[in-house]
Amino acid sequence: MELILLAGHGSPKKDANSLEHIAKMLHEKIHPECTEQCVRASYMEFAEPNIPQALESCVKDGAKKVVIHPYFLSNGVHVTKDIPEIIDEARGKFPDCEFVYTEPLGIHNKMIELVVERINAAAGLRPQEIEDRSFEIIEDEADLTDVPDEQKPIIKRVIHTTADFEFKNSLTFHPDAVRAGIAALKAGKDILTDVEMVKTGINKKLLDKWGGKVICNINAGEQVSEYTTRSEAGIEKALKENDNIGMVAIGNAPTALLKTIELLNGKGVSPYAPTDGTPLVIGVPVGFVKAIESKALLAKQEFPFITNISRKGGSPVAAAIVNALLKIAAEKS
Repeated sequence: MELILLAGHGSPKKDANSLEHIAKMLHEKIHPECTEQCVRASYMEFAEPNIPQALESCVKDGAKKVVIHPYFLSNGVHVTKDIPEIIDEARGKFPDCEFVYTEPLGIHNKMIELVVERINAAAGLRPQEIEDRSFEIIEDEADLTDVPDEQKPIIKRVIHTTADFEFKNSLTFHPDAVRAGIAALKAGKDILTDVEMVKTGINKKLLDKWGGKVICNINAGEQVSEYTTRSEAGIEKALKENDNIGMVAIGNAPTALLKTIELLNGKGVSPYAPTDGTPLVIGVPVGFVKAIESKALLAKQEFPFITNISRKGGSPVAAAIVNALLKIAAEKS
């Protein structure tokens, strides 16, 4: 077993000893599905565990190889003398374990990028400048060369909203999804949401340009039985009563997504009959029960959809997809 140990200086100020957070982020980066404590933190002084304690703990936990990274900017005394001496002592004490010592953070072009980012933040960038810079970072870190151009703004906005690059691979689009969404917006169609949080997150200023409204019937939907959720009932009520719905955005309730699919396929007691065309369905409910199943079913439909085959999702993701479509529509006007 190989473990990674970050070795920092430590501070008398307790809240400055945040190396555990760095260790967690590094672990999620290199071992995203792992539940073990493969990356650990240690300190020269002022905080625990100290480096000798951490090395011993790694060996006791079964490590046959420990990679020690000095979380320092330069080759000072701690990096060139103190920590190597601690490692040499550990080698003598634990001869069956391999100890590998890396270079410190040192000089790297990404450090320059980080300094520029900090300077810009201190200078008080305007909101649009912050967003533009965020999208530049996403472009740098996510390889979108294999993504169709019309889908890129949507994927980037979802990543921007969630800081989760996994959506690059999990978002799934019907071939006609983007075109259908833009057409619905420009035609003044309404947007139906499953919960108020999705409704709140949609950019009304952009939507107002074409006259559409955002509708959420969760508070109007009566729970007809213990097996029917309010969001499900609200979706059904809206699709019964409003034939101007051009988009359905579901970020919370898998049951609402399943009901939407049922009605758009004409399978319930009140099939939805829009005046012109089936609405685009954005189905990204989050959760562990029925979430993946409902999205997998949506991905098989013939009508336009955008979804993600994952437990992840949620109201912010649904709103982000709608807002991306609104921005695309505005740019194409």
